[in-house]
Amino acid sequence: MSEPSAEESRIDTRAELLPEELEAGSDDPHAQAEAILAESDERTNAPEETRHDSTQTPD
Repeated sequence: MSEPSAEESRIDTRAELLPEELEAGSDDPHAQAEAILAESDERTNAPEETRHDSTQTPD
């Protein structure tokens, strides 16, 4: 059996729900992790293009 890729390991790690996520529940933690990380990567890779989309980035 091969080792998981770095990206797959990253997704698996993020799919481990935080306490508040456990309380709220998740139908598919793996899909949720993929979506969260994809959005995070987009903000990291193109900060000027996504700055106004983020509610956590000051103007």
